[in-house]
Amino acid sequence: MPMNRKKFYITTALPYVNSAPHIGFALEIVQTDVIARYHRMLKEDVFFLTGTDENSLKNVQTAQKEGIKVKELVDRNAKRFYALKDCLNLSFDDFIRTTEERHIKGAQKLWLACEKDIYKKRYKGLYCVGCEAFYKESELQNGLCPEHKTKPEIVEEENYFFRLSKYQRQLKHIIETEQVKIIPQVRKNETLSFIDSGLEDFSISRSVKRAQGWGIPVPGDSSQIQYVWFDALSNYINALGYAENKDNFRRYWPADVHCIGKGILRFHTVYWLAILLSAGLSLPKTIFVHGYITVNGQKMSKSLGNVVDPFKLVEKYGADAVRYFLLREIPPVEDGDYTPEKFKVRYNADLAGGLGNLVARVIKMAEKINPKFRIQSTLDKSQNPKVKEIISKVQQKYKQALKEFRFNEALISIWELISFCDKYIERQRPWEFLSQVQSSKLKAQKLEEVLFNLLISIKEVALMLQPFLPETSERILKQIEGDFRRSRKSKPLFPRI
Repeated sequence: MPMNRKKFYITTALPYVNSAPHIGFALEIVQTDVIARYHRMLKEDVFFLTGTDENSLKNVQTAQKEGIKVKELVDRNAKRFYALKDCLNLSFDDFIRTTEERHIKGAQKLWLACEKDIYKKRYKGLYCVGCEAFYKESELQNGLCPEHKTKPEIVEEENYFFRLSKYQRQLKHIIETEQVKIIPQVRKNETLSFIDSGLEDFSISRSVKRAQGWGIPVPGDSSQIQYVWFDALSNYINALGYAENKDNFRRYWPADVHCIGKGILRFHTVYWLAILLSAGLSLPKTIFVHGYITVNGQKMSKSLGNVVDPFKLVEKYGADAVRYFLLREIPPVEDGDYTPEKFKVRYNADLAGGLGNLVARVIKMAEKINPKFRIQSTLDKSQNPKVKEIISKVQQKYKQALKEFRFNEALISIWELISFCDKYIERQRPWEFLSQVQSSKLKAQKLEEVLFNLLISIKEVALMLQPFLPETSERILKQIEGDFRRSRKSKPLFPRI
């Protein structure tokens, strides 16, 4: 691979493996996949990382409830998260598990790199196992964790602490001047507000007893286990070979984009940056923060029985249909709602009735006019100026939207071109001339011109869809560049539901 290509390193957060994947993480990994695929389209040297966070106390507790070993639990659920690759047609380059040797070595190396900012003391605080985090009493809502709505437990023990307070002014300057860009602005403001409230040193270890022996040992102290967030965050450098200073680490770090959910904002925009500063490592360039998916307006919860399984959804409707709903219906940086009814409406209107119907109409027309017709770049000079202008405007809007992670707006721009094609067909009314093609050379030329402009437009639609609906994009390109008689007999892109 040529070394002069611009590198682009993008990551998801690592989900906990105390349960199987749900549609909330599917949103994050599909968003990340779109960004990675788009940068590959730009011919950049892309490295896309995901994986699983396996060292949390909640994994220990879940395994105990199921009556199995912790390793059995994390192995089983890690496989389910990896299986999202085929399920959702993902293009990640590496999948790191925090129980791997490369991660353990890297996490311990990072600890030693931060040693000047680490000290030991006795501590008592309010701890939420769900968040794997301590909370100040002022941060609780009616005495409950703001994220999980559960009562934190009081924990008292001797731990190692990281001097976060030391980096308060430096972190504020970094965020304010956008040396690390946080998207959207509301999350940047939230981070600055948290910093301004006063950063306190935070605990970065747990006793072996409380961690029940599960996790990464603290270097030089067998009585302590690394705090799950200190260990987990280091995955971003460990997957690249930080422990041995491998070529990939020197080549791809720092991350160009960390894609995360809003619930873990402070860990990435404050704790992670401070740890990197302490270790003398470069900072990530952008942190993109998405919202949550609700179901019928409610947060997904096992107790409510409303957790949506992405595997079942894909099995029923196909990967591209699920990808489309997540990217078009769910706002990129806000909460969005899923219901089966919303899914079906969006599917039938946009995929079956919009994209699928247009491609089927044009293929049918092409088969009747000239089954051997081919798109040739040399015919570009015959392209209708209005069509050319519309395509150019759509491409500009599409590129700008993707640059700003506005996935829904990028898709809206593509559907503007689809809508234009539908109106173009209605204006040109090619079906009125189909019966006269054999007897009139002029009519045949006119129809071929209409067909050419439609096929060029559909090709552009397919190319822009590559990061979003990769399988559909490939099918469209094969149909419009192949034998139209065979294409017309192929299955519909999106049968109505």
